[in-house]
Amino acid sequence: MLPRLDTDAEWDEASSDEAALRPGVKDLCARLGLADAELTRFPAGSLPVYAVGAEHVLKLFPGVYAQDGVREARVLSHLEGRLPVPAPQVRAAGPYENGWHYVLMSRIAGEDLAVAWPRVPAAARDRIATEAGATLAALHALDPAPLADVVGPPDWDTFLDKQRSGVAERQRELGLAQEWLEQIPEYLNSAPLLTSAERVLLHTEFMREHLITDPSDDWRLTGLIDFEPAMTGDRAYDFVAVGLFVTKGDPRLLTRFYEAYGRAPYPPHTLLAYTLLHVYSNLPRYLKAMPVPPEARLDVLADTWFGTETGR
Repeated sequence: MLPRLDTDAEWDEASSDEAALRPGVKDLCARLGLADAELTRFPAGSLPVYAVGAEHVLKLFPGVYAQDGVREARVLSHLEGRLPVPAPQVRAAGPYENGWHYVLMSRIAGEDLAVAWPRVPAAARDRIATEAGATLAALHALDPAPLADVVGPPDWDTFLDKQRSGVAERQRELGLAQEWLEQIPEYLNSAPLLTSAERVLLHTEFMREHLITDPSDDWRLTGLIDFEPAMTGDRAYDFVAVGLFVTKGDPRLLTRFYEAYGRAPYPPHTLLAYTLLHVYSNLPRYLKAMPVPPEARLDVLADTWFGTETGR
């Protein structure tokens, strides 16, 4: 069986110990009628995820993250058949032993877009941006009310206030240089964050790593995965990951994404503010991976990462 892991520290210690996890995974597969299926753990991701034969994927959540498993199963069920780029279909979900939770889902054909991207032709990249924009728009158009008991936060403005209160210290702990840190308070105070009552279902990590593409079908997008961090909130929040991990500072691709989504671009200032307030924000990491701004100023950084083509 799988070991009991009820704290972050316990999970950090055991997460890569495949010898400790595999017997429980095999036992669970047997209970699900998949004893003879080949098990292959995917190398990426913060949680143990296994290909179970050619048709299934098994995602496991230790006790400390069990509620994330409940959330993912509910969100996937809510999405079934409702997005132009499909999410996995839930085959089974529930509690296992020692506090663990599992979601058995359909396996989507194709490969991780982040891995495939260097091989994707320019024309196909444009089409992918269009397909991705339409998919995010469809996600945001769904009514999140049926998920209110598992997807939060209960109050968006309270969530933002909490994120704002510790933002500089979090970035300092991640290694952000002082020249950036000292700009954060004033930058956030002037940020045009939206306070409308509208709240939509957010993926929160809409990125190449969570999009599946099929190279044998002209690089068509075939899937959108990983919904355990889903939230409800301002739709602009999802454009943080779009700019950082899908279009990656490419104004033309981001413009295409907005056109497919069906709205005018958000002010870059707004999106960089949400970048700083994001649950998974890591500005030092982004500074290493994204285009370098011509000046070490947050307003210039916002335009460099989240700017679009002018006149469109």
